[in-house]
Amino acid sequence: MRPLISTPAKSGLSPIPSNLEDEILRLKREMNAVILAHYYQEDDIQDIADIIGDSLELARKAAATDADVIVFCGVKFMAEGAKILSPQKKVLLPDLKAGCSLETSCPPEQFKAFRERYPDHIAITYINCSAEIKALSDIIVTSSNAEAIIHSLPIDQKIIFAPDRFLGSYLNKKTGRDMMLWNGSCLVHERFSEIELIKLKTLYPKAHIIAHPECPEALLAHADHVGSTSSLLKFTEDHPGQEFLVMTEPGILHQMQKRSPGSIFHPVPGALDGGACIACNTCPYMKLNTMEKLYLCMRDQTPEITLDPTLIVKARKPLDRMLELSASIASSAIQQRV
Repeated sequence: MRPLISTPAKSGLSPIPSNLEDEILRLKREMNAVILAHYYQEDDIQDIADIIGDSLELARKAAATDADVIVFCGVKFMAEGAKILSPQKKVLLPDLKAGCSLETSCPPEQFKAFRERYPDHIAITYINCSAEIKALSDIIVTSSNAEAIIHSLPIDQKIIFAPDRFLGSYLNKKTGRDMMLWNGSCLVHERFSEIELIKLKTLYPKAHIIAHPECPEALLAHADHVGSTSSLLKFTEDHPGQEFLVMTEPGILHQMQKRSPGSIFHPVPGALDGGACIACNTCPYMKLNTMEKLYLCMRDQTPEITLDPTLIVKARKPLDRMLELSASIASSAIQQRV
């Protein structure tokens, strides 16, 4: 149980109950809500959530529930994704300021103009983007399925990839493509320090180095395994009792430690002004959500994610295209094995 929390009455703010977890669970029952938590959320939010996972996985699982309300503990584009897949449900986000550096690096008007300069290109867009960018895209991809989807397209198909240039560069290398890359990046993954990684490699020579493909190429070159957040988690589960140097947001360490209690995990620091920076490997947007804000958003049923119905239809189309391609790829793989 968390320590007692109270807000002085003279502040004019509503008090936060001391039995915070119990109150959140009570509100969840009364609202018929489902609580989602991304892997990068604080430990206590992960522990109280009904479903933990990556952004698309969470949105799809929430859509499959009979919940009337989705409480998405993540960032704004993820909550928008849940609204796109469940337009009939109310979607709440504990802190509306929980944004994403990748999202802000790709303004819709600029991306629209960029697309118009290359009319013979299709736009493949990483799911870490706004609803408006999704609506301007042909296919949405995740870090888990991007490589397979790109491979499934004709080799002469010209492609724009947005918004993450590091993920796009990694995919170009894996698929042999020459996609035109939008110049965006994740502030957390681009800050990991190669110098600090090499120091850790020296200290822990038997450790597996695992990295998210949003990291720069120089860092990925050191990795034993590159993959999505879920893929990194599975890799650690498949290697129990071993040691790992982890290059992604350290919120994932909570699930890694829970699922592989005999393993040892070392988060790789970021870099700032030429020196190691532990805080730089943490997403400031993800950490805006707290248990107190989770309680308040459920109590007051705000902030709520609202999207224009026309935008929802347009943004849903490239998501459906991704799911169609993924299903076709999976079906072909099964047929080849038979």
